[in-house]
Amino acid sequence: MACILHIETSTKVCSVALSEDGALLFEKADVEGPSHSVSCGVFVDEALSFANSHAIPVDAVAVSQGPGSYTGLRIGVSMAKGVCYGYRVPLLAVSTLQLLCVPVLLRHDDLPEDALLVPQIDARRMEVYAGVYNRALREVRAVGADVVDADTYKEYLDKHPVYFFGDGATKCQSVIEHPNAHFIPDILPLAKNMYPLAERMLMRGEVQDVAYFEPFYLKEFVATKSRNLLESVSK
Repeated sequence: MACILHIETSTKVCSVALSEDGALLFEKADVEGPSHSVSCGVFVDEALSFANSHAIPVDAVAVSQGPGSYTGLRIGVSMAKGVCYGYRVPLLAVSTLQLLCVPVLLRHDDLPEDALLVPQIDARRMEVYAGVYNRALREVRAVGADVVDADTYKEYLDKHPVYFFGDGATKCQSVIEHPNAHFIPDILPLAKNMYPLAERMLMRGEVQDVAYFEPFYLKEFVATKSRNLLESVSK
C-alpha cells in the first residue's frame, strides 16, 4: 500500500491531493487565480493533518514538473522538496501535459484506438506549449512551442482523430477546422488526477534526486528554443 501527496501549481490553478492505492482520500483546489504562495502551504498542511489524524503514513510526494509558469512551479516544487526532506520520502515528478491527459482518458473511454491526445498550455498570442500522445500516453511528438494555424497539426489530423484540450485549446478551436479535430472543454491540471501516473512511477522506482531536481519552466523552454534558432541561423 502506498499513500502519495500530490501537488499541482504549474498554471493559475493550485491544488493538492492525497491518494492511497488508487483511492482519493483528500483534495483541495483553488481555480480562481494565482495565489499559490498562500494556498499551497495551507492545502499541504491540511492534507498532512488528514493523513496524520487517520494514522496513514505518507510514502511519497508527487509534484507537477511542468511545463508551466516559473513562479507557480517554484512554489510547488519547493513545497514538495520540503515535505520529502521532512518525511524522508521520495520525490516523483509528473509531466503537466500527461497529467492533463488523465481526465480525458478516464472520462472518455470510448475514444478511438488510434486517437491522439494533444494537451495544450496557453502561451502568448497564437502560441501554445503542447505534446502529442497516443492513448497509452506514449509520446508521439515531444513537447514543443507551437504557433497555431490551420496546418499546425495537419500531419496528425490527416491520419488520426485528434483531441485537443487544456487552456490553450480555445485558440486552436478558432483556426483548426479539420474534420478529425475534436475539442474537449474544461480540462484543468489537478492534483487529484496525478495518482495513476505517480503510482506507476513509484512502482517502477522512477524517483527524483530531491536535492537537484528542477522543474520544466516555460521561460527556460523559450530561451532554449531561441538559442537553437540563433545557432541554426549562424551555421
